[in-house]
Amino acid sequence: MKFLDQARVHIRSGDGGAGCLSFRREKFIEFGGPDGGDGGRGGDVVAECVGGLNTLIDYRYKQHFKARTGMHGMGKNRTGGKGADAILKVPAGTQIFDEDGEVLIADLTEIGQRVELAHGGNGGFGNTHFKTSTNQAPRRANPGQAGEERTLWLRLKLIADAGLVGLPNAGKSTFLATVSAARPKIADYPFTTLHPQLGVVACDDREFVLADIPGLIEGAHEGHGLGDRFLGHVERCRVLLHLVDAGTEHAGKAYKTVRRELESYGEGLAEKPEIVAMSKIDSVDPEMLKLQLQRLKRAAKRTPLKVSAATGANLRETLRELLKLIDEAQALKAASAEAVAEWRP
Repeated sequence: MKFLDQARVHIRSGDGGAGCLSFRREKFIEFGGPDGGDGGRGGDVVAECVGGLNTLIDYRYKQHFKARTGMHGMGKNRTGGKGADAILKVPAGTQIFDEDGEVLIADLTEIGQRVELAHGGNGGFGNTHFKTSTNQAPRRANPGQAGEERTLWLRLKLIADAGLVGLPNAGKSTFLATVSAARPKIADYPFTTLHPQLGVVACDDREFVLADIPGLIEGAHEGHGLGDRFLGHVERCRVLLHLVDAGTEHAGKAYKTVRRELESYGEGLAEKPEIVAMSKIDSVDPEMLKLQLQRLKRAAKRTPLKVSAATGANLRETLRELLKLIDEAQALKAASAEAVAEWRP
C-alpha cells in the first residue's frame, strides 16, 4: 500500500428537506385543515478515527464527500427523516486543517474519536407549523436550509513510542527490520527510505512502536534532499534514537548536522529525550571505531551506545534503554495531566 500523509478534501453537508404543503381531505370532513409535515435535517460530515489504517491513501482517489439531503415532509403530519451522514475514516494521528492549512480544526489521536466538520441544514417547516387562530388554512411551507461547504486538509502524523533519526544510510531501516516484523526497503545507497515506516518491537515481554523516517541532510529544513516534511511523524514520539554510521567521515559532524535540522524544524523535537548510538560498528576496524566514538561523545556530550543490526550486537540493551525512557516520559505525562486536573476547579 502506498504511503500518503497529506490529502486535500472537499466536503458538503446535506441540505434540509422541504416542508410539505398539504391539507386533510377526508370524507365528511369539510374543513380538515393543514397537515403538512416538516422536512428532515440534512446529513452531517463527520471525521472518525478508526483502527487498521496508517495512511491517507483512500483520499487520493476520492476527494469529494457529500452527505445526503434530508427527506421532505409529507402529508398527515409526517416529518421527513434525517439525511445520511458522510463519514471520513482516518487513521490515528490525523490532523484536520482549514483550507488555508494553518487553522487546526481537530487532532484525532485515539480510536473512536469523532468530530463534526460540517453541520447539516435544518429541514423546512410544513404548513401545519404556520396554522394560527386567524389563519387556519396557511398555504405556506419553507424550503430546507442549505448545507455547509468547505475545503479541508488532512495531515497524518504517525503515533509511535520511539522514532529513529539520522543521516541517510545510517542503518535506520536495517535496525527497524532486525528488531521488528517491518520490512522496509534496504539498499547500499542513501535515501532508500522514501516514506515513514512503523514497526512493533518486542522486548522483555513488552511491546512498543518504533518509527523510521527518511534520512535528513544539511539544509533539510530549507527543502534539501527529501526535506523535513516527514519529521512531523516523530513529533508525537516520546523518545528519539539517533543513529550515527561508524563508517561516516566524521561522526561528530554527522551528529551535529542532524541536531541542527531538528532544532530548525522546532515543534519541540530538539527537547525530546534522546539516545545516541553508533551503528554499523562491525563495518570498521577497532582503531577507527574508537576514534569515531570519541568524536561522537564530544559532540553529543554523552557516552554513545554501540550497536550492529547485522551481528545483533547490543540490540537488546538499546531496546531496554528505549523502554526505560518511554516509561519515564509516560510517567511525566501522567503526572502533568494529574496536576492539571487538580488545578482545575
